[in-house]
Amino acid sequence: MIDLYTWATPNGRKVSILLEELDLPYRAHPVDIGKGAQFAPEFLRHAPNNRIPAIHDHETGQSLMESGAIMLYLAEKTGRFRCDGAEYWRMVEWVMWQMGGLGPILGQVHHFVKFNPGKAPYAEERYLTEAARLYRVLNDRLAGRDHVAGEGRGSYSIADMAIWPWIARFEWQGIDLNAFPEVCRWYRAMAARPAVQRGYAVPHDAGAIPLPPEAP
Repeated sequence: MIDLYTWATPNGRKVSILLEELDLPYRAHPVDIGKGAQFAPEFLRHAPNNRIPAIHDHETGQSLMESGAIMLYLAEKTGRFRCDGAEYWRMVEWVMWQMGGLGPILGQVHHFVKFNPGKAPYAEERYLTEAARLYRVLNDRLAGRDHVAGEGRGSYSIADMAIWPWIARFEWQGIDLNAFPEVCRWYRAMAARPAVQRGYAVPHDAGAIPLPPEAP
C-alpha cells in the first residue's frame, strides 16, 4: 500500500496518473495547499520542503517528496513505464525538462497571467513568450512520434505522464493548442486513457479534462 499526499495540481496529478496506470493499491490524502495543510507536521514527515506530492510506500518503508523522484522510484519499483537502454536516459532527460523548464515557467504564467493579470506586464510578456517557446520544443519533439521518449508504440513512459498535466492547463496559459498540432494530437490521445482520467480526478473530482476545440 502506498500513501499519496497530494492536491489537484499538475505536479500532484503526475503521480496519481502513474499510480492509476500501474494499478498499484494506494490511498490518496488531500493536502489543501490553499488552507496551509502542507505545513501540517504529519505531511512534513514525508515532505520536509512542504510541497506536494509526497508518498510513503508501506512495503519498503520509503518516503519520498518531489514528483520526478517519486515517478522514477515507482517506475524502477515496478519495472513499468520506463524506457530501456539508451532511451532510458532520453526519458530521464524529458522528465528533467519538465521539472526544470516547463513546470516552473508555466507555473509563473499561472501566477502572473491567470491570477494576477495586469499587475506585472513585463513578467507576463516574459513568461508567455517562454511558454510558447517550450510548447514549440515539445511540438517539434512529438513530430512523427506517439510518445515523448522511447521507440515504437510501447514507449509510453513517465516522461509523458510528467508533462501532460501541465499541458492540461493550456487554457490558463492562453495557449491555442491547435497551434501546436503535434502536442494537440498527443494531448488528446493521453486524455482518452482511462487511467489518465482517473488520476486527473485525484484527490477530488475537478471536472472534465479540458479539451481544445476541433480544428477547422
